[in-house]
Formats: sequence, structure tokens, C-alpha cells
Amino acid sequence: MRAMTESNPAADPGLPLVPGRQCGACTLCCKVLNIPALHKPENVWCGHCKQGTGCTIYQSRPEVCRDFYCSYRLSADIPEVWFPLKSKIMLRADPGGIVAFVDPGRPNAWREEPYYSHLRQWATPNAKRGHQVVVVRIGARAIAVLPDGEVDLGALATGDRVLVRANRGPVGLIYEAWKESGPKSAAAGEGTATVSV
Repeated sequence: MRAMTESNPAADPGLPLVPGRQCGACTLCCKVLNIPALHKPENVWCGHCKQGTGCTIYQSRPEVCRDFYCSYRLSADIPEVWFPLKSKIMLRADPGGIVAFVDPGRPNAWREEPYYSHLRQWATPNAKRGHQVVVVRIGARAIAVLPDGEVDLGALATGDRVLVRANRGPVGLIYEAWKESGPKSAAAGEGTATVSV
């Protein structure tokens, strides 16, 4: 499970925000993310969050909260329909792909359209970004979304990574996904995409 304190593109205060996009009444990140600085585990409302309003300690909130923005705020490539308050899904960019944190109160939101189609599209390799891992997080449970299906990886622990590899099959590529703990292993191999979750 990835904490807000770890390095990720969505936590870089130097990244420009998409003009016109605001958090507004959305506080989903205050629920789904692990915030060690506040001793707040994943999928539990932060004790300093007033749902629908925002942070009650906004002026003195930890640096990690000051620096964090979800991918909806950071990328104009994310369609408006992904506004977390509406979609019940918060996207976080990772160097190896995308993690979609689903509100446990709406665990099947990611299967609704257009979200499911977008996740599958983002999991499909292309010349611009190569192959990226797309992981849906519902509580501790992780599901790797692949171009040809999905793999339920079960519960993840702190420090786990999700890896995806494409293998040549008799009629095209066949994708596999698995979780791995500890230091990155040589078994991951060439052509394996990885995301820390």
C-alpha cells in the first residue's frame, strides 16, 4: 500500500495544475489514502476532514497533504467525468502506470462506463507511453486491468508492487499480472511494467 509520503508524480508541488479544475467539495483523497503523518490508514476518513467541505486544519496541514494532487487536478488528459466526487474514483499517477483508488462505499464504480473502458484503454500499450500498469484499489484489494482482461491480485501489503508482462501467444499478446514484495527481482525481466501500490 502506498502512502502519500512516497515519491510519485501526483505529489510534486512543482507540477502545474489544470486550469479551471478545483477540489471543491471533493475530499475523496482524505478517505482512500494512507497518511502516516496523521496516523491515518487507507479507507478511513481523516479525523481532520469535514466531508463535503474540506480540511479543518487546512492552514497547518502536513506538508504531504499540501503537496498532493490527484491526477484529475494534474492532467488535462483525464476527462472531466473522472472528477472524484462524481466518479467515486481517485486517480494517482505512478511512473509505471495509474492507480485508481475506488471509494469502498461504491466498490463497483470502476466497472461503470465510461470508467471501465477508459481503464482498459489506458492499459493498452501505445507508441507514446509504451506499456503501463493500471491497478484498481478497493480497500487492500488490488485488481490489475489488462488490455485482454483483468487479474484479481487479492490484498496487498505495504511495499508491494504490481507487475505486468506481455507474452507472445499463438494469435497475439497474452498478458499476465502478479504482485511482488521486497526488492525488485531479476525475475521481473525485460518488458515488464511495474507500479508501486
